[in-house]
Amino acid sequence: MKNIVLFLTLSSSLLMAQFSYPLEDFLGGGIGYSPMYIKLDSIPGSSDLMGLGLNPKNFRDPFVIHGGEGFAHVTGRWRIGGYAGAGGTSISTVPDIIIFQDDDEDGVLDEGENFKDYTNFFNPTIEAKFTISMGAASIEYVMPLLQDLELSAGALMGLARAGIAVDQQSGNPRWGTIFDNAYGTMDSTGTLYYGVSANEYNEPVILPGSIPGLMRDVSATFFNFQPYVAVKWQLLERLGLRISVGFNKGTIPAGNWVLNGRTKISDSPASSIQGASFRTMLYIGL
Repeated sequence: MKNIVLFLTLSSSLLMAQFSYPLEDFLGGGIGYSPMYIKLDSIPGSSDLMGLGLNPKNFRDPFVIHGGEGFAHVTGRWRIGGYAGAGGTSISTVPDIIIFQDDDEDGVLDEGENFKDYTNFFNPTIEAKFTISMGAASIEYVMPLLQDLELSAGALMGLARAGIAVDQQSGNPRWGTIFDNAYGTMDSTGTLYYGVSANEYNEPVILPGSIPGLMRDVSATFFNFQPYVAVKWQLLERLGLRISVGFNKGTIPAGNWVLNGRTKISDSPASSIQGASFRTMLYIGL
């Protein structure tokens, strides 16, 4: 009988200790690696990538951002923090090629024009890469459940940058040819010599010559907002696990995309970077 009473007393004490979480202000914080997974509704420019023979469905899904996260209590049950990370996913293809004799020089295979399959080894490679980088601050309200278990609700707010790079290469690049001038010859004084035909001499048009590869990069900066609910479990005295579930929402207005980081694309469409999000964090701290 004494053993039963002792067991019940100890069990009650442990149970009360778990649920009697202190209501007064508490201090602490943590920092750690925090990958973010976003189930994107769509990727900007997907329909245009299909015109290059690429399948946007082959992009990694969910999209993964590798980053770091930190948090600290400020007052009462309010907590602030920050997140920074970047991620990317790519797709590629090596298309079959048909060579045709373009008699009318319209760039289209017309009826009656000769054509044949290209059977050599230098088929071009077409690759597209989609990237997201972000930096955000967070604010959340903490609701203690047990002594080592917390539930919190909050939001990430900050700036993010999305980019789409399309790389088209023919053959294998060589180190020396990477630095060749695509327009002509440059002398030691920095003057460029550009050769033209006799017919073009009076009204020349400066265009790049034949190059083994071409890369275009379009990007845009936008405000990103991500409300979430998080569970924090203190595993050890200085080690814990935090899991967050939310929804990422970012909008890129029309005309905000830029080419190669400097030239604004005025007719670029509006785009959304949105989808359900999931973060895990193994942190060091309280």
